[in-house]
Amino acid sequence: MVWVTGVGVLWFAAAFLVLPNLTLLGTTFFPDGQFSVRAVEKLVGSERAMRTLGNSFLLAVTLSITVNIVGVFIVLVTQYFRIRGSRLLWLGYATTLIYGGIVLAAGYNFIYGRFGFVTNLALNIWPDLDRDWFSGYFAVVFVMTFATTTNHMLFLSSSLAKIDFASIEAAKLMGASTWTILRRIVLPVMRPMLFAVTVLTFLIGLGALTAPLVLGGPDFQTVAPLIVDLSRSPVTRDIAALLAIVLGLATIVLLAIMNRAEKSGVYFSVAKVATPIQKQPIPNPVANAAVHVLAYLVWLIYLIPVVLIVLFSFVDARSILAGSITLDSFTLQNYITVFTTPGAIRPFIVSVVYSAVAAIIVVVGLLFVARVLQRYRNPLTSLIEYVLHIPWILPTVLIALGLVMTFDKPNAWVGNAVLTGTPALLLVAYIVIKIPFTLRLLKAAFASVPDSLEDASRILGAKSLTAFRRVIIPLVLPTAAAITALNFNSLLDDYDAAIFLYHPLYKPLGVAIQESTRGENNLDAMPITFVYTVLLMIIMGLVMYFVYGRGSRAGSPRRRRAPRTGRGTAR
Repeated sequence: MVWVTGVGVLWFAAAFLVLPNLTLLGTTFFPDGQFSVRAVEKLVGSERAMRTLGNSFLLAVTLSITVNIVGVFIVLVTQYFRIRGSRLLWLGYATTLIYGGIVLAAGYNFIYGRFGFVTNLALNIWPDLDRDWFSGYFAVVFVMTFATTTNHMLFLSSSLAKIDFASIEAAKLMGASTWTILRRIVLPVMRPMLFAVTVLTFLIGLGALTAPLVLGGPDFQTVAPLIVDLSRSPVTRDIAALLAIVLGLATIVLLAIMNRAEKSGVYFSVAKVATPIQKQPIPNPVANAAVHVLAYLVWLIYLIPVVLIVLFSFVDARSILAGSITLDSFTLQNYITVFTTPGAIRPFIVSVVYSAVAAIIVVVGLLFVARVLQRYRNPLTSLIEYVLHIPWILPTVLIALGLVMTFDKPNAWVGNAVLTGTPALLLVAYIVIKIPFTLRLLKAAFASVPDSLEDASRILGAKSLTAFRRVIIPLVLPTAAAITALNFNSLLDDYDAAIFLYHPLYKPLGVAIQESTRGENNLDAMPITFVYTVLLMIIMGLVMYFVYGRGSRAGSPRRRRAPRTGRGTAR
């Protein structure tokens, strides 16, 4: 069974992980079977391509600053400082957990964009207002700043909870101010995780597709949307491939540099057994009031799009475009249209089916693989593991473009079949994209299972496969189910891979939503898109609750009230 699994994994890795990247390199640098730098010359000579490259790096650097500022702030006001209504604030900040990507970009566009409700409302007051006020660099940075703080909410909060409260109390006894404690104790302990989320944020900005595509306008386009445009024509596909390679190389180099820098850092714990951290008051009344006001202003920025999306899903398109909503504007017709019109519900069903099938296949397919890689450590398994992590270091657009160019003609690796233009290739892409995430979590789940359980079953006469099926699998099944749910969630509104690989008869939801943002002719689809968004938020919210939320409230367990003794305790 181990050898069968090994052969299957090697075939899949060679066909769908290694070969597409080799094809991409061959098409770019060996177009006629001989080495050529013609694609490089065309890229360097293209003012548009060079400008988009610069915009991508500008966006990545900008987001590394703005997202960290907002992300650290929301973590501190919900987890560290004593802020009134912190649980309510957490719920508002956590809305990015239930919607994002093309859904979020389209939502902002329909609210603040050229034909958005806020723009139309403002035009009734200021007729000379430029309809394109919310577009370009500012709009993309604004939307992505508040849309990509999810990693801070999930990981930085966990890092903050590990700080030893005794060190904070000791600093207070020595006369340290609140700012000094934050700067000298709290932030340094959070530095490794802050370092990691900064890398993730930079990579998100570097490969950004949906926000620049929907909100960037003609003045601010990044590499990923340009790759989509260029890949549609065989004449410019080599430039698209080279841009994808540049994006991939930048990602790999950045990860290598950051990984080396992280290893060279010195981080240490201040105590072997940490005292649980307690929320700290802000002693200065002016600073306390300012932090409260700023916290709730940021909360409104997070919450307003969600509230308006839900509200507009019950409003007719004419009222939204007029910028005037009355009681007569509210209707259930949008939901009736979605659930009763085959053309309206079809993209939603297509995305659900694709996401569910891909999520199940990748988890079931990797269950035995993860166990083998975790149990048997040798050069071959190490090589396989590195290969299976290739999608983690490459942008989705590069993976998708490689699959398109590899399987657009009969290929011996898949029985001389042509997969490009078929519904199967998008499913393959979804499976490939989710392999690294699934593999790492399954390996961690298997590592937590004591080897003594399998040894005991063997002593009782069970074969290895029986022990794996009857003893090991039931122990990791809850984790596998959670991974399946998270994978399903993340693929529901995918656009990055779908725009390259979708079949015209099986248009997924992400593509349908993006098409509804194009120009004035598609504005009648605006309320339908709001309905899609509400449905997605409900599904994603339920999944996140079942995976993370049971047994906790507002994202964190209730702490016991600290005794009112000792200096520095709450009054």
